[in-house]
Amino acid sequence: MNRRFTILALVAAMVLVMAAPAFAAPGKPNFGPALYADGETWGTKGTTNLPAPNDHNLQSFDKLFVITNGAEGQLPVAEAAPGNPAYNGGRWFTQTVEWTEAGVAAHATLPVLTSYADVMYHAGLRHLNITPGSFDGGPPPYFQCPLLPVK
Repeated sequence: MNRRFTILALVAAMVLVMAAPAFAAPGKPNFGPALYADGETWGTKGTTNLPAPNDHNLQSFDKLFVITNGAEGQLPVAEAAPGNPAYNGGRWFTQTVEWTEAGVAAHATLPVLTSYADVMYHAGLRHLNITPGSFDGGPPPYFQCPLLPVK
């Protein structure tokens, strides 16, 4: 059990390091691959943390899925991106995602998830646990961060 905890902690640390560029410092654009949305990579520009929404503006946030134990090269996955009619301009509600034991067992190698459809497919198979909100050291639960084309 101790070995498993050590491996999970190491994987979580690697994911945090890989996800760090997704949350660019305020005012500094990151045109490198920072997250996936609609099957493409996107850069970001961090702007501000936001207060929790209320019943009147909850629909103005898109979900950002931060996968804590994903495949090598896994970036956070956004619910929508520019060009998608459902995109809300970069207002995010963080969702913490973890592959389940059944999900890990079902794949020889975990797939890299690149779209909301990928996340929902594996969640439907009970391969993923999705928890609303962030984790210690993760992005803020609610924040604004527009997506930028990768250059």
